[in-house]
Amino acid sequence: MSTAREEKRLLTAEDLWEMPEVPGKVLELVDGEVVEVPGATGLHGRIVRTVLLLLHRFVSGRDLGEVFGDGVGYVLRRNPDLVRIPDVSFLSRERMPEEGITDEGYVPVPPDLAVEIISVGDRADDVREKVDEYLEAGVGVVWVVWPRRRSVSVHRRGQPTLELGPDDELEGGEVLPGFRARVSDLFEVA
Repeated sequence: MSTAREEKRLLTAEDLWEMPEVPGKVLELVDGEVVEVPGATGLHGRIVRTVLLLLHRFVSGRDLGEVFGDGVGYVLRRNPDLVRIPDVSFLSRERMPEEGITDEGYVPVPPDLAVEIISVGDRADDVREKVDEYLEAGVGVVWVVWPRRRSVSVHRRGQPTLELGPDDELEGGEVLPGFRARVSDLFEVA
């Protein structure tokens, strides 16, 4: 006999990993439930590439760790599991898992830097929720890139949000000491 309210089974990061891929769909796990992430535009993809290249040049030249593009998921929390896929991320050598980065499962530790590039379908509440989740998981800094405003919001735990316009300089702070880029450079995608 079934009850009116069935117990819903919460999924784990491992369950999500085992799900078959569906072309054109990106799935994350929020409190054990699968959430589809809105698709991105070509402009979004070009900004991802630009940010990825700027960070990669800086990180690889100093052997600081790894920079990843869209598609790499991180387990931010367990019980219930939370898996997020930032548009761009940096994981330092110091925080790299002992087994390194493998081809099985999500990265089991949060990144040092998470970059979210706002797409047309993104809702402000969802973006704020993601930023809070990243910071609570121990991500050192979160950059939210706003293509329409050509600006970046810099979030650090326990600090006020820093809003940068196109003429300002984005710095790596404690996460990427010495990294600097003009905000307008993030939008040079031609």
